[in-house]
Amino acid sequence: MAEVGSGSSAASQRLLARRRLRFELRELLLVAAGAVPGALLRWQAGVQLGPLLGGAAGADLLVNLLGSFVLGVLAGPIPHRTTLLLWLGIGFCGCLTTFSSWMLDVVRLLQAGQPGTALALVVASLVLGLACAALGLACSRWLFRRPPPLRRPGRLR
Repeated sequence: MAEVGSGSSAASQRLLARRRLRFELRELLLVAAGAVPGALLRWQAGVQLGPLLGGAAGADLLVNLLGSFVLGVLAGPIPHRTTLLLWLGIGFCGCLTTFSSWMLDVVRLLQAGQPGTALALVVASLVLGLACAALGLACSRWLFRRPPPLRRPGRLR
């Protein structure tokens, strides 16, 4: 004998699976919508700014600092955080910034006999990256700060 309500249980499982799939597609689209402009900006930074900044290492440093600032902002108390993290954090900054290119820049400088420049790039990237992330977080906290609670006249605390 079949269990009573088993048909509705299967239907509810299918409904949950469809909802989950829609949510996952939404997340995927948010990440992709941020990834495309992030990748294009990174590419154009290398093409347009690389020659002005002393090559790929300068352009990579600039985009990594920009990404550190944006991620710092996203780490703050902003509304609609999940959506923005997927779109700007994972999508945009994920394609804009890159650890592997930074490491390759350091290796190329070392191979070119420029250990001082390689060390300067590592130190500048870390110090300025931390500063940009901290500045982004401070900006986010300032922009999205909560107003102080209203005081009622005549009431003691």
